[in-house]
Amino acid sequence: MNTSDLEGATLDYWVARGLHEFIREIHFTDSGETLSIRGNDRGKPWDGRFLPSTSWDAAAVVLERACKLEMHDHGRGEVVCTVVFGKDGKPVEGRAESLRIALLRAFVRHTFGDTVEGEYLRRPQSLMGVRAEPIGEPSAVASVEDVPSPDRHIGDISPVPRP
Repeated sequence: MNTSDLEGATLDYWVARGLHEFIREIHFTDSGETLSIRGNDRGKPWDGRFLPSTSWDAAAVVLERACKLEMHDHGRGEVVCTVVFGKDGKPVEGRAESLRIALLRAFVRHTFGDTVEGEYLRRPQSLMGVRAEPIGEPSAVASVEDVPSPDRHIGDISPVPRP
């Protein structure tokens, strides 16, 4: 998927993936519609919703990483945002109907390039650098091997008696 097309929950997800230096885990709530993160940004713990595409409070985390920011509103409903992230970074451009979305798209483009991996699984993930690894959650259903044995005691590992 092109970074210039990202929006909504998909944009929020890729911004979170790009902030791997402070985000440790990504989770989804509300049936997979809302992004939630766990991490620590410059001494401030963050454990909860992360919706930068709809909130400047969350998008400020990206804005604070910008070393240089230029924006132009050409009056056609499109904002062009050129940003330099890092002291030696190259300028990247983002375009959108608002400065916030343009800034976030520029950040994702800076981190991942012009395209990202398309779809993402809406399941818990742990970030390890730019990689995301699914976090396994224990199943509520017992496995087939854990068949109840009411006549045995806890800790009894002897084989079942033969008839």
